[in-house]
Amino acid sequence: MTPKEVMELAKKNNIEIIDLKFMDLIGSWQHFSIPISRLDEAFFEDGLGFDGSSIRGWQAINASDMLVIPDPSTAVEDPFMQVATLSMLCDIFDPITREKYSRDPRNIAQKAEAYLQSTGIGDAAYFGPEAEFFILDDVRYRSDTNQAFYYIDSVEGSWNTGREESPNLGYKPRHKEGYFPVSPSDSLHDIRTEMMLIMQKIGMTMECHHHEVATGGQSEIATRFSTLTKSADNLMWYKYIVKNVAKKYGKTATFMPKPIYGDNGSGMHVHQSIWKGGKPLFAGNGYAGFSETGLHYIGGILKHASAICAFAAPTTNSYRRLVPGFEAPVNLAYSSRNRSAAIRIPMYSPSPKAKRMEARFPDPSSNGYLVFSAMLMAGLDGIENKIDPGEPLDKDIYALGPEELAHIPRLPDSLDGSLRALEEDHDFLLKGDVFTQDLLDKWVDYKREKEIDEVRVRPTPMEFHLYYDV
Repeated sequence: MTPKEVMELAKKNNIEIIDLKFMDLIGSWQHFSIPISRLDEAFFEDGLGFDGSSIRGWQAINASDMLVIPDPSTAVEDPFMQVATLSMLCDIFDPITREKYSRDPRNIAQKAEAYLQSTGIGDAAYFGPEAEFFILDDVRYRSDTNQAFYYIDSVEGSWNTGREESPNLGYKPRHKEGYFPVSPSDSLHDIRTEMMLIMQKIGMTMECHHHEVATGGQSEIATRFSTLTKSADNLMWYKYIVKNVAKKYGKTATFMPKPIYGDNGSGMHVHQSIWKGGKPLFAGNGYAGFSETGLHYIGGILKHASAICAFAAPTTNSYRRLVPGFEAPVNLAYSSRNRSAAIRIPMYSPSPKAKRMEARFPDPSSNGYLVFSAMLMAGLDGIENKIDPGEPLDKDIYALGPEELAHIPRLPDSLDGSLRALEEDHDFLLKGDVFTQDLLDKWVDYKREKEIDEVRVRPTPMEFHLYYDV
């Protein structure tokens, strides 16, 4: 869509407000709105100034002036505003140099796609994230000097079988039995349907929706793969729509990886493939129908997985999910069909066009622009350097004994460990100026100062349970 076509669309739909959305460094949408009277073709060149020092992980106050310029190809009518509103995703520019901002996550995704093309390896990278989430009925939390607690509740929670609900109908999915019962045990079908139809209405291609494994309202809506930047754009719309539809029903949705103790956390399995000239490069005659190129891509992901975790599992809560012996894959192995491996080669279809790999360790707290870009850069490093992924592991890794497990490398067990891995292994990200050293330093500093240290210095209720009477 061109600027002229955006203006025609706005006129046709009687748009009154233009909403400009962009991504902060950590992974949340920010926005501001202008009246339709301010929109003309020059706006797509001149943009609008704003204070970059007030955005997480961005500018210092003495260099705060930034420009936001909308991408006309992203224009869609916002499905939640009372007044007719046209939303556009934006890119961030330096107002003096007119260069794209190096800490704008969307810019990094665009540079990753450009780098792929510059290598001659392929001309398109496709990503298909499967983001899981919880739909809850109540959430409360607080952390003060003398107290700390969280409380979540769901009408579906297995802990509520004995609650007075006037009447309690008893349909509560048991722990690890939420995949996937019909109504009335699945009480969220209509809500997910509305979410899926709204996603479809704004232009996303949908595949299915279903209840997920955990009790307490865990869900997933499957979207079709797209190119890297577009897929990251879609992921943000996905989160926005899920949260706002839940709010409409008086519920709340979270993409926090591990909000419930004792049941499955929420992952974001990421399907990936590279194409060139309309042909899939991962299809071949090797293991699981994979090509040498595809296996080298997997080799790159496995080699750099610990560093990738700084973006793929970017919260302290992520490592409540990535725990050895539990449902999330922490062992750096690959396999066909095997969901206990960190990388799986799906075997649903014999078609070469369906040949792809799936990274199973990321979670939905991640910034899609950054994690997709990091995985593409790791995979390309694997192709360029012909990195051997080793032998596949087709056994149930969860059932292996200590001797066998000792030979399988693992992901870091904490966010701090992932950040250390990123500090030690990041040259592959700097190729083509896709990631900059400035951005990586800022990411590590922000995560340590604003998240790790804040969690580290606070006692938890379980510590009182374990140690109060020592």
